[in-house]
Amino acid sequence: MQTAESRDKYHQLRVAAYCRVSTAQEEQQNSYQVQIAYYTDLINRKKEWTLAGIFADEGISGTQTKKRTEFNRMIRMCKNKKIDLVITKSISRFARNTVDCLEYVRQLKDLGIGVIFEKENITP
Repeated sequence: MQTAESRDKYHQLRVAAYCRVSTAQEEQQNSYQVQIAYYTDLINRKKEWTLAGIFADEGISGTQTKKRTEFNRMIRMCKNKKIDLVITKSISRFARNTVDCLEYVRQLKDLGIGVIFEKENITP
């Protein structure tokens, strides 16, 4: 028999966060750690969400996706229906290249996966 708690867990959105800093400088390193801690806490505090993963690329430029291993792993998990929603600090954290950004947001939207850009307060 299913309890109310297990039913609620069944309906939780599987939420992933994407974090990135482009250099390994000390102030960027701090930002990287802060992003990871912030999103882990944010996702865990919302009872309607369950943590699907924190994907973080460190010291990687956002102009191309091919070298961003964690970003690509997150996209693969999305394609495998393991993630329902992606949250990130800003559009520039997700991708610096406008074409890539639009392409990935459209791909995710076609899969039924939302993307939240917090800084810009955008949920395409």
